[in-house]
Amino acid sequence: MAKAAAKSSGGIRWGLMDRALASVAPRVAARRYAARVAIANLRRAYEGADRGRLTDGWRTASTAADAEIAAAGAVLRDRMRDLVRNNALAAQAVQVLVNNIVGYGIRPRAASGNKALNRRVDKLFERWSRRCDAHGHTDFYGLQVLAVREMIEGGEVFAVRRPLRAAEAAGGVPLQIEIREADHLDDSKWLEETSGRRIKQGIEYDASGKRVAYWMFPEHPGDRLLMLSPRNESVRVPADMVAHLFERQRVQSRGVPWGAPAMTALRDLADWQVAEMVRKKTEACLVGVVIGDDEDQMGVTPEVVDSSDRRIERFEPGLIAYARGGKDIKFHQPASTPGIREWNLVQMHIIAAGFRVPYALMTGDLSQANFSSSRAGLNEFRRMVEQVQWQTVIPMLLDRIWGWFIEAAYTAGLIPTADVPAEWSPPRFESVNPWQDAQADLLEVRAGFVSAPEMAAKRGYDWRAVLEEQAEYLREAGRLGLAVVSDPRRVTEQGFAQQKDPLAVEDDAGEGTPRDGGEE
Repeated sequence: MAKAAAKSSGGIRWGLMDRALASVAPRVAARRYAARVAIANLRRAYEGADRGRLTDGWRTASTAADAEIAAAGAVLRDRMRDLVRNNALAAQAVQVLVNNIVGYGIRPRAASGNKALNRRVDKLFERWSRRCDAHGHTDFYGLQVLAVREMIEGGEVFAVRRPLRAAEAAGGVPLQIEIREADHLDDSKWLEETSGRRIKQGIEYDASGKRVAYWMFPEHPGDRLLMLSPRNESVRVPADMVAHLFERQRVQSRGVPWGAPAMTALRDLADWQVAEMVRKKTEACLVGVVIGDDEDQMGVTPEVVDSSDRRIERFEPGLIAYARGGKDIKFHQPASTPGIREWNLVQMHIIAAGFRVPYALMTGDLSQANFSSSRAGLNEFRRMVEQVQWQTVIPMLLDRIWGWFIEAAYTAGLIPTADVPAEWSPPRFESVNPWQDAQADLLEVRAGFVSAPEMAAKRGYDWRAVLEEQAEYLREAGRLGLAVVSDPRRVTEQGFAQQKDPLAVEDDAGEGTPRDGGEE
């Protein structure tokens, strides 16, 4: 009976302590035994939580994300920047991510429901976007590229709102945007008050945990010229003046570089390649050594000289070294390194996974790729890119800047309302097979699965602008008496001329009259 009970309880035996405790306090003994069984089942269910010989060196800590970032954030940023500067794989991985997340720019369109107001706002934004950079280096879409690059490389970036006076705006929207790196944040600023207000890593919170300000250096603290200028003190910048862009992987206040999981692999691969190259160069320089006994140098370490009796202190390609008293020659045979290609491939796949980019895009190696594998990899990569676009870049950065723009335009009296939302259009992805994708999109629209405006937005186009351009184009073509293939009223899908205008209506005489009043 005891054996059956032990078997049903996962092999946990009823020991002497259990028996002794059961005779005095049966309920306590039962709870104690049940706890022992539960612990055993937990260990059996999660091998990763097992404590044994194989996991003795696995040290973990139950620290908060902010505590981990506070301890390692600055080092991770510096090391990642060093890798991007000096490592081709890291530089390419960052560039691939920027190209796909931003491309030629995530473009906004006013979506107030008022066509006249939308056109007015869009024109204002187009003019403002060309001069919105506070440093005057680029436009709005160039700022997007810079911000996303800093987020990937440094983990986070700040966009600071800089209002302008009306005279400085010169009739335009009185607003400029300044991009600041993560180093501008004074992470040494810590404060805890009884009222609930606190400052953590340079970010100020109120009692409810809402961000109210950032403590930032006006100039980059790493600028060497600052040592010749007055002390660079951090100043308080209200939170409504700052857009903080970073990827949230936990409940955290700051970000980390995207390539952090691959940093060690990148460094190890670079060091190994340098060591292997030096070894190969050294082996290639030494052809052979002439060896043998010398009666005049018995008991003395022979010195290596060349044919001109000069001591050799450095190796050169094609060198043959002579040992004094040489009587024989031993040719050097460089050792081969088997599996070097396979090891490189494995390491580069690890690095690509750490950066979340396809191996082929990071390395340019398409030797192992085919159409199906490339498409499958790109589809998953694009899902990740869309997630970053719509859940990180647009809500954390672009929506904030658009709000500043609308507020500044309304305050300056350029628009009648401050309630003008925006529709964002990320750049479309290039198709692996354009013809098949176009056919699939057409079938989806005709079947009613998606709308034509939705399909246009998927490709990065504004359907309203497309229709207006198309209408103007067709009107001009009709005026000139041209039948263009994009006009279904004149040309069929197969490319043949329509016998009758499908938009015409029959009159009483049986003759067709075009609905648009144009010529038959």
